[in-house]
Amino acid sequence: MAASAAAIQGMVPAAWPKTLWTGTPEIYFTKAIDNSRLVKMEDPRRNREMKQFCTALVCLFLLVFTYAWQHFKAIEYGYQIESAKREIGGLTEMNRALRLEHASLRDPERIDVIARRIGLVPPEPGQIIRIDSATADPSEPVVASAAPVRVMAGQ
Repeated sequence: MAASAAAIQGMVPAAWPKTLWTGTPEIYFTKAIDNSRLVKMEDPRRNREMKQFCTALVCLFLLVFTYAWQHFKAIEYGYQIESAKREIGGLTEMNRALRLEHASLRDPERIDVIARRIGLVPPEPGQIIRIDSATADPSEPVVASAAPVRVMAGQ
């Protein structure tokens, strides 16, 4: 048997190309199917399963959406906190600078130098007349007092 197979293979020259087509071609026929008379029957079990699936899917979506919303809000609040901290730092530095400037501007020596520069001189004795104590001796110390105020209705 092996000898006959070898003899048959020897008869077929190797130069002949092998074809890819083997067997008979498949033939397809179109068939018109009329489904107009079919009535679709609803399956209550399938409807219930679909409702349960949709409910589970909506719940899952809401959970994921809520988690994402909280996550992004936490990130946004973190940025707001950092911005507020930077603003507090800047305002604290500005407050310190303004306090230093206020203290330097209230310095009595600086005020005296500026007053002398523009021509002001200290008052001479007798130049200061206190209105509330015109009869009092100017050499005596004066104690501050608050006089009661009377309000009269105008006509």
